[in-house]
Amino acid sequence: MPRLKHKAVQYRRKREGKTDYKTRLKQALSGKIRLVTRISLKNVYAQLVEFHADGDKVLLSASTSELKKKYGWKGASRNTPSAYLVGFLVGIKAKTKNLKEAILDIGLKSAIKGSLPYAVLKGALDAGLNIPHSKEILPTEARIKGEHIKSQNFKEVKANLEKGVKQ
Repeated sequence: MPRLKHKAVQYRRKREGKTDYKTRLKQALSGKIRLVTRISLKNVYAQLVEFHADGDKVLLSASTSELKKKYGWKGASRNTPSAYLVGFLVGIKAKTKNLKEAILDIGLKSAIKGSLPYAVLKGALDAGLNIPHSKEILPTEARIKGEHIKSQNFKEVKANLEKGVKQ
C-alpha cells in the first residue's frame, strides 16, 4: 500500500503558526514603521519596529508592566483601558523620537472590532501617530475609559503620560 505524502511546509514559523508570510511581506515592502501589538495572558505589549534585511530593529516599546512601575497604573494589566494607555505611551515616546507614522501589525490575532489591539491603536492615534485605519474598528470611549469595569485611576495615569514621559 502506498504511503500518503504530506505536504511539507517550508518555513518553521509558518509550520508553528507564528508567522503569516504574505502579510509580513506586504508590511516589509511598504517601507513604513510597524506598530506591533501583542497581547499575552497577563500583559499588553506595543513596539514600533523598523524592517531591515538583517533583522527587524525595535525603535521603542511599552507594556502594561511599565505603566504599573513608572506611571502608577493600579488596574488590571490586560483590559481595554490598559491597552489604550500602552498605545498612548508608545505614541508619546514616538513623538519624542520624531516618528510620525506607522502601520498596524496585529500578528495572527483575529481582527475583531473593538478588541485590545485596536485599543492600542486608538491610544497611539490620540497621542499623535498617523496610522491608517477604519473608524468602525476602534473601541468606544466608554470602554476606553473603563466605565464597564470597576473604577480605576485611568484619568490620573493619562494625565501623567500627557505631562511627559519619565526617562
